[in-house]
Amino acid sequence: MSAPYPLPSIVELYNLHGRSAVVTGAAQGIGAAIARRLAEAGADLFLIDIDEQHLYQTREALKQWGTRIEIRTADVAQEDALTAACQECIKLFEKIDIWVNNAGIAPRSPILEISSAEWDKVLDLNLRGAFIGAKCAARIMVGRRRGVIINVASSTIHRVSGNPAHYRVSKAGLVALTQSLAIELGASNIRVLAVAPTLTATPLVERLRNNGLSTGLDEFARRLPLKRVATPDEVARVVLFAVSDMAAFMTGSVLTVDGGETHK
Repeated sequence: MSAPYPLPSIVELYNLHGRSAVVTGAAQGIGAAIARRLAEAGADLFLIDIDEQHLYQTREALKQWGTRIEIRTADVAQEDALTAACQECIKLFEKIDIWVNNAGIAPRSPILEISSAEWDKVLDLNLRGAFIGAKCAARIMVGRRRGVIINVASSTIHRVSGNPAHYRVSKAGLVALTQSLAIELGASNIRVLAVAPTLTATPLVERLRNNGLSTGLDEFARRLPLKRVATPDEVARVVLFAVSDMAAFMTGSVLTVDGGETHK
């Protein structure tokens, strides 16, 4: 049975040509993987990270896709630096269609050993930085009546876990931020979604392995129904879906990428 109106093809629905995307924490890991998939889909990119060396390497790796790629070194926990980067993106691209809040840290500290300074550092980067970035992007999106904001959360929002308290609180806050933004910005045709991955094979996880946590990480992976951790690209594919027109009627939701962790 044919549709009563012409339907766009799958290729058209995933096509991001003509759209500009900002990705924070884009130098390595999940952020770099997200940038790669968005570039492949045709988006122009503005990549932000504090890691200048790997940010340059990511830009070089993405040149094969032929899209415009701008990079800026900035600490997203610093409001002035992040706001300046956002304004520079607007100046260069004249718009922001997609904003991905991916930057984050996860120091391993028992709750009784977390200092106020460490608590503030995690919340400032993981949550406050996402709020500042989303607000800057949304102000531009509202005027154009279109846009997508993605917050990279964590599967820890769904379960009691051994992850540090400040990390878990920051990621739960991202979900609440996602929901509030979705409600307030929906009338302006701006969609807001959270993507919540489980343990993923990133440089951060590799550092944890080198610091003596390899056995615990392997045991965790074996408990997952899929019996392994995620790859950065597997998370990036879900982000591509979320920002594309394939997800045109989705907002305020959490897309869980966890290998069945929260359903076993």
